Amino acid sequence: MDSTIECPGYQAAIDLLLGRINYERAASVTYGDREFKLDRMHDLLARLDHPQRRVPAIHITGTKGKGSTAAMIAGVLSAAGLRTGLFSSPHLDRIEERLAIDGQPCTPEQFVRLAERVRPIVADMDLAAERCDPPETGPTYFELITAMAWLHFVDQQIDVAVLEVGMGGRLDSTNICSPAVSIITSISYDHTKQLGSTLAAIAGEKAGIIKPGVPVVSGVIDDEPRNVIRRVALERGSRLIELGIDFDYRYQAPVDARGTGQGGSIDFYAPAGSSAPRSSQVSLGLLGRHQGANAAIVLETIEQLRRQQWSISDEAMRRGLRDVRLPARIELVERRPAIVIDGAHNAASMAALLATLEESFPATRRTLIFATTREKDLSGMLALALPKFDRVVFTRYQSNPRGVPAEELLELARDLGATHVAIEPTPVAAWDAVRGHLAGDDLLCVTGSFFIAAELRQEILRTGTPQALSKP
Repeated sequence: MDSTIECPGYQAAIDLLLGRINYERAASVTYGDREFKLDRMHDLLARLDHPQRRVPAIHITGTKGKGSTAAMIAGVLSAAGLRTGLFSSPHLDRIEERLAIDGQPCTPEQFVRLAERVRPIVADMDLAAERCDPPETGPTYFELITAMAWLHFVDQQIDVAVLEVGMGGRLDSTNICSPAVSIITSISYDHTKQLGSTLAAIAGEKAGIIKPGVPVVSGVIDDEPRNVIRRVALERGSRLIELGIDFDYRYQAPVDARGTGQGGSIDFYAPAGSSAPRSSQVSLGLLGRHQGANAAIVLETIEQLRRQQWSISDEAMRRGLRDVRLPARIELVERRPAIVIDGAHNAASMAALLATLEESFPATRRTLIFATTREKDLSGMLALALPKFDRVVFTRYQSNPRGVPAEELLELARDLGATHVAIEPTPVAAWDAVRGHLAGDDLLCVTGSFFIAAELRQEILRTGTPQALSKP
């Protein structure tokens, strides 16, 4: 949801991207070497003089956790004094959020200049694509924003880029980099129509980011996907460092997260099974037990960088993990009543969210505002969520055509036996319907997609609840 920006040329820059194929907004996404084509990305970057070759990278994929892990690593590297670029997706309010340096998004003026640099190249590539037999597709939305990120990072003379994969890994436009470390955070079911219906197939796509001789830090613990990652790492001569085998952690949750707005802490063990932790009581800025696993992956990644002579102090590591904030990742935007916004969009991320709410948010009543995206595991998410809330309001976000109609969600919930459900036509209407009925000890959760998170986050921050006693 891009905010209106008063900057000459800004709307033209946005229109350049919106005029491209955008698989984030497509109602149905086909996945294969024709649609997701690394040859096209190679060509685009070659025409820009290969900016990706000038900056070392940390490359991160995974079904869940990759955004949080990327933000944590970027925070640590910035705290260590390294000028750090972070390329992430999706954005919540402005597309420039995807191109951040030391926590600061690209400015609208910078964004316009980047768009003007790629515009003639896009025109040339479109013309070449049309002349193919059969005609092919020119650069996509995600390919262009990835290329613009590399240009921005080089222009701003960063020391390291942290890159979050958009989808999959093997064919993702970020998969043209020379990483110092590759990371696979987790494997679970998501984008199954594109990546495969088994954990082994999904793992094969994610493992496509593994580069010959580059160490791989993996948080994958299930045998089926883990064995695929092991095979690919062996084939490519890449040292594999695995959670639960080569390193481990113990997580301590906050008893009531609304008190401080902070996450818990972890003790980090390397190797796994060590009698004493290498790092004790490392405080986390992000909420949730699952963030303990992500933080452990970050700490192991820092160890791998230190082995390559990167200078990263323990103090920088602790400060980076403690101070990181990430909108819409179990984000506490109001304390009394507690309002949590999260982008959970599959069963695994929904389970992690619900576990955190149960563990760290004691509440008298719990209300859910839910909207989600087609091709997701709707039954899986709702079967987990419905029993945990006293009231559920379904809606449909307005910013993307892939949203599931609220009526369809209501019917599915009733098929699952739910009776405490209602619908509202828009996210703002859903918020208006519940905001006046929340007491100080209640909890409201907004989740199901980053699109619903983006649409309601600013509205909630702007209006608040009449009975709010304090804010984070």
